[in-house]
Amino acid sequence: MAFRFPQIYPILDSSFIPSPHRAESLRNLASSLRDAGVTLLEYRNKTGPDTQLLADAAILRAALPAPHIKLILDDRVDLVDHTQFDGAHVDAGDLAPTDARRLLGPSRILGAYGGTEALLPGILSAPADYLSIGPIFATTTKQTAKPPIGLDGIRKLRAEAGPEPLLVAVGGVTRSTARSVIEAGATLIAVAAGIFRTPDPAAEFRAWLRELA
Repeated sequence: MAFRFPQIYPILDSSFIPSPHRAESLRNLASSLRDAGVTLLEYRNKTGPDTQLLADAAILRAALPAPHIKLILDDRVDLVDHTQFDGAHVDAGDLAPTDARRLLGPSRILGAYGGTEALLPGILSAPADYLSIGPIFATTTKQTAKPPIGLDGIRKLRAEAGPEPLLVAVGGVTRSTARSVIEAGATLIAVAAGIFRTPDPAAEFRAWLRELA
């Protein structure tokens, strides 16, 4: 792919968007993230209706324009065309990566869940552009029964995967642990609460960039 993945990107869960004046709040948030240097963002809405998802997506796409900024839709491969997003991420239990790739076509970004304590069987042959691994540390953002794998888990999964696959570390990573996560073998880090549960997400994102520079 021509797109160069950044070392960090935000995962914007719909629960982080304030309800009062939702559209205006999201528009301001997205614009501030653009100005902060975000080049890749994943939007996740597991519980809201499709009308809300599509309305949020339209605001994000307008404020974070293609082709300079890539937008990934969590799970809902069926809505990528409607949102004009650049790709999708599928977790274990979602649509299989081969089916997701068939729906997305060859040019869109596809991320897939790679594993926790061991890589999923056959995942290295999946038609995905990156594999998420984790949770790395304990996380409250996404409900999961998977145990945190820590830095040793990253090293183990990198050894299994080899040098080529892009491994995205997710779950509980903080600014203070970010560099050690990359050094352990992750290619990049996806952050949800660590950015959006702060008073100024754009300023926090800039701080993460400085930490990883």
